[in-house]
Amino acid sequence: MSGSAKLVLASGNRGKLVEMRELLAGEGLDLVSQAELGIDDVEETGATFVENALLKARHAARATGMPALADDSGLCVDALGGAPGLYSARYAGAGGDAAANIAKLLDALRDVPDGRRTAHFHCTIVLLRAADDPAPLIAEGRWHGHILHAPHGANGFGYDPVFFDPALGAGAAELEPATKNRVSHRGLALARLRELMRGLARRDRLQ
Repeated sequence: MSGSAKLVLASGNRGKLVEMRELLAGEGLDLVSQAELGIDDVEETGATFVENALLKARHAARATGMPALADDSGLCVDALGGAPGLYSARYAGAGGDAAANIAKLLDALRDVPDGRRTAHFHCTIVLLRAADDPAPLIAEGRWHGHILHAPHGANGFGYDPVFFDPALGAGAAELEPATKNRVSHRGLALARLRELMRGLARRDRLQ
């Protein structure tokens, strides 16, 4: 994919759209969310982050006829056996309410001491040039930290208020967007995706 391109983001999450646009700035991409095009979310029936990301991207690409970008991400807490994981967005129910999800998580960890509250965010990003693209670009990233006992900070979205990065000494919701975009699971995955896109563009020029 070369030059300026319009991509559909297979998500209706406004916070994710803003973050993706910031992370892809300078790549010549015009990112529009599927919600803005009147497309509903597809049911996430995959057994892995990769499977769900592919499901979402193919759904958006098929519905729009446009190249599609999708991510599937989640919070994996060690003391909970990796939960909420794939079900992070709907941990407290199908509504995907962030406050309810956080409340349920903190309740589940109520008696877990600091030393055992380790966790990581995982992100898998998929880029399809068309719905039937046989060679999707797939990139992944992880952000390690631990879970706080109560929400802190006013930035970010999702579980950010209760995720703490010990290397930075700050919670995810306390970070400036530029800092978060450099260290986060989504930022790392998109950095890898940019490398893959540039490699693909170089190969296309040589053919």
